[in-house]
Amino acid sequence: MKSKKYILFIFCMLCFVTIIQAGKKDIYKQVRKNQSLINNVYRHLVTNYVDDIDLDAFTKMSINNMLLDLDPYTVYMENEEKSGIEMLTKGKYGGVGIQIGKREKVLTVITPMENSPAKRAGIVSGDKIIKIDDSITEGMSMNDAAKLIRGEKGSNVILSIQRFGESNLIDFNLTRENIKVKDISYAGMLDDQTGYIRLTRFSRNSDKEMKKALKELLDQNMTGLVLDLRDNPGGLLNAAVNILDLFIDSGEMLVWTEGKTQKSKRKYQSKTDPIVPEDVNITILVNQGSASASEIVAGTLQDLDRGVVVGRSTFGKGLVQTVFKIDKERSLKITTAKYYIPSGRLIQKPGYLPDDILADSTEQDSIFYTKSGREVSGAGGITPDYKVELNKASPILAASWRQGLFFNFVQKHKMDYETFEDAKADTSIMAQFENYLHAGDLDIYMKGESNYIDMKEMLWNLDSSNIQIQGALEILDSYFEQIALTQFEMEEEKMHHWLMVEFADYFHGDEGRVKQSAIQDKDIQKALTLLHDPVVYENVFLPQLENTNSMTVD
Repeated sequence: MKSKKYILFIFCMLCFVTIIQAGKKDIYKQVRKNQSLINNVYRHLVTNYVDDIDLDAFTKMSINNMLLDLDPYTVYMENEEKSGIEMLTKGKYGGVGIQIGKREKVLTVITPMENSPAKRAGIVSGDKIIKIDDSITEGMSMNDAAKLIRGEKGSNVILSIQRFGESNLIDFNLTRENIKVKDISYAGMLDDQTGYIRLTRFSRNSDKEMKKALKELLDQNMTGLVLDLRDNPGGLLNAAVNILDLFIDSGEMLVWTEGKTQKSKRKYQSKTDPIVPEDVNITILVNQGSASASEIVAGTLQDLDRGVVVGRSTFGKGLVQTVFKIDKERSLKITTAKYYIPSGRLIQKPGYLPDDILADSTEQDSIFYTKSGREVSGAGGITPDYKVELNKASPILAASWRQGLFFNFVQKHKMDYETFEDAKADTSIMAQFENYLHAGDLDIYMKGESNYIDMKEMLWNLDSSNIQIQGALEILDSYFEQIALTQFEMEEEKMHHWLMVEFADYFHGDEGRVKQSAIQDKDIQKALTLLHDPVVYENVFLPQLENTNSMTVD
């Protein structure tokens, strides 16, 4: 009997191996067939096309076009592209301080870096980069765009931005600086019991900086933590895992990767006891600029019911890349795996591949459950437990951000005050700021006015002598003029706040900016409300409650 069972086992194993090998042979056969087709098309083109073709340039263009419909992170790189990436990873380079990505094949700002030319000028997450100087970005790879944006310190670059709600392109003339990237831009106490850490990226040193910051806050008797991952584009997976180790009990599954090859299948568990006690409540701030490693940290803390996520839905980047060397000068960066967090959710948002080239049409689950059994979305990205919706900025405030006017005003008037308190106490400061705006001859449009101007031009071209059209236009002109007269007064309180944020930054650096911003930062205020009320905080983790909490803020 034992002999028969052994023979049957060997037979089954041979069948299994035969099936695997047959499957591999089918794949290799398909590869050979399609490779032959590509080679034949290439050969016919270069030998029969009417004009002489630069073969090196044509080959590079062909490869880039082949990769164009895949995800934006799968790219072909030559020496100059590799050098650019290496320059970025050193933490210092000549640029304007933005992280870029692609949304719907359009070059998009994922996040402006803290205290960078882009941030000071008013570029925000979600801005679409249509032109870099005179170069149209349509069809441009992210590597090519990064090359155009980077340059020598002191040189200028013009980014033409398309912003949601704005009908015209906005030009930002930026002066490149040496961009020094800090992982933790600020860590400190917001009040007697609440710590705050702003993490801007995940690098080799992030977990060391985070551990140091947490210990310092715990020494100050922190009972609640606000971990700010807004506009954090991510970085190294190991940094995210090591940071989670500081919060999560040993032995918990944190994240895993899945791909075709054995190397792409990896599991990461927490290995050490956390340094943050279980009775320290945690809130995590996220927005559309939070991506990759930020989503792993926020999503894992959410899945394990260790923290409450506050803000807006994240970017949705859950793809892992590997660089393959082709030869000494060329390499290929390929997406080889996907990230999954403890509930089983895939972070990556769907739609990164066209349906007609995707062979696997299996529908993914859309509902998942945290450790305590509460429902979380599996639609890609991380959906906050508490959503904080932001309204569009009012006209003068938006123009002041866009053109960096708060920063410029402070630079012009900083010598007028000895301390931040002096600037805050100056009752004439807003009158000075209003005069500064008028002196600048700014193009500030009231709500709907830019659309009206376009319509006015069309009507005028249609029949400028028509009395009815003239009368209607006069009424509308008067309407927008009346709104403009009272607009500054309506926005004065908000503009005063942001002016004080810039003065606080000048006098007290990152600490001043964070503490002054927090006064009207609705994400932080919501986090503080949760941390100051243990009952409300704990109720978030109850599975029977549907966390559809939302609020609209200015």
